[in-house]
Amino acid sequence: MTFELKLKQIVEAALLAAGGPMTLDLLQEIFLEEERPDKPALRAVIQELQNEYQERSIELVEVAGGYRINVRAELAPWVSRLWEERPARYSRAMLETLALIAYRQPITRGEIEEIRGVSVSSYIIKTMMEREWIRVVGHRDVPGRPGLYATTRDFLTYFGLNGLGDLPTLQEIRDLDSINRELELGIPGAELSAKIDAETPDSEQASARMESAEEQNDAEQTGLRESSESTLEIAAGDACKAGKVDE
Repeated sequence: MTFELKLKQIVEAALLAAGGPMTLDLLQEIFLEEERPDKPALRAVIQELQNEYQERSIELVEVAGGYRINVRAELAPWVSRLWEERPARYSRAMLETLALIAYRQPITRGEIEEIRGVSVSSYIIKTMMEREWIRVVGHRDVPGRPGLYATTRDFLTYFGLNGLGDLPTLQEIRDLDSINRELELGIPGAELSAKIDAETPDSEQASARMESAEEQNDAEQTGLRESSESTLEIAAGDACKAGKVDE
């Protein structure tokens, strides 16, 4: 067996066993110093695996700065039947709050309440902190020194994002809404999504994207991942539904 083939097998086995994204640094750490490959060699192996997976039921994707092997999202209807538990559902208030933090971080609780026009439940903040979706990254230099909230790497991993730049923009969602109406696709929720654009602030529109990501993560939690284009389509067509398998 050649060294290149052995290296590919080791990397593939590590990604399958890790249970989460692995960075190139983490992949290097599983080798002894005298046999440790450099990063270009690891990237070449990863690219080779991605090419080999093109016609298979799995895919190797980059998530939260690392690499992860997923079952392809289009196989979700069958694979998801292995899990019988009902998907956990999150309130609109939680998704709006999470969307505001994701799109406007760092942000204080008071600023979130000012934008939404209602108070933020302590339970919502506690739940997101316990799931390690958000963290306190500092304090605003005002009386009381309120905490500044921002999203975490676990947030990116959970929602299948490589970085915050992968979040769909508000304009992209508006454009898709317009296209759907013109083509008369009849996607459930399209009219309500249009109403959100017209009547609500950007924070609530942003929460629609988080709801779509919640739906997408049904597949993520069983090893499935939607592409970013699918995320946008779901957001435009189903802006008021969210459900997912709990971690």
